[in-house]
Amino acid sequence: MSTLEDDETKTAKTGESTTTARESESGRELLRLNSVDAYYDESHILRDLSMMVKEGEICALLGRNGAGKTTTLRSIAGATPPTVRSGSIRFDGNDVTGVTAEDISIRGISLVPEERRIFPNLSVAENLHLAEVVNNASNTWGRDVEAGGEGMTTDEVYNQFPRLDERRSQQAGTLSGGEQQMLAIARALKQNTDLMLLDEPYEGLAPQIIEDVEDAIERINDTGTTILLVEQNAAAAINLADRAYVIDHGQIVFDGTAAELRSDEETRERYLGV
Repeated sequence: MSTLEDDETKTAKTGESTTTARESESGRELLRLNSVDAYYDESHILRDLSMMVKEGEICALLGRNGAGKTTTLRSIAGATPPTVRSGSIRFDGNDVTGVTAEDISIRGISLVPEERRIFPNLSVAENLHLAEVVNNASNTWGRDVEAGGEGMTTDEVYNQFPRLDERRSQQAGTLSGGEQQMLAIARALKQNTDLMLLDEPYEGLAPQIIEDVEDAIERINDTGTTILLVEQNAAAAINLADRAYVIDHGQIVFDGTAAELRSDEETRERYLGV
């Protein structure tokens, strides 16, 4: 598993990531949360939370368990619970606060949840086909939303994930943990995805498999998909990301480049334990 000491030795990759972060400083703003307060019933989880994600970057949202990371992703994706009671969420220049999860997905935001939520009794190919059905333009009839661009074709998805191509007829429930994670990501790519929200993609994976998933995330980002990554494995996420936020008790306590967080030992020790 990645450690910050290991990451220091990856000078080529670290330099590449830092350059990307500098270039992203002038990138177009794709997502912005302004003073968001979100609740589960009467439990106040997100407190005046503000953050933004730029087009084309990998942005990490880090923090300890219970800090509000998943609540942030669910709020962006329109999932309920939680309930956003104040503040605003803007995506691609449009206010999407309170918009339903179905309409958020059609607008171009895809959430890959921690549980992955693949259909275990269906084959890999059938899981991917379901994403095509969901993305069908007929789903916008009678709704105040327009379908966005098309997602990846099946061939493009299999090019990104050769292992899934080899297992296209295999039941998804029999795949390894890493393969199931790849399938969950691939299914999101079959939809119109401009911003992918990844919730704990390394959860339960062996170190070598984490590297495979990291490589897949980088390839997806290289195609132009913006990524907001929530991850408990802070060292791995910092190594992968261009920029990072640290959240604690529902509030942002750090905002900067991944390189800045890597060098900020006090913040890492206090809020991340690394």
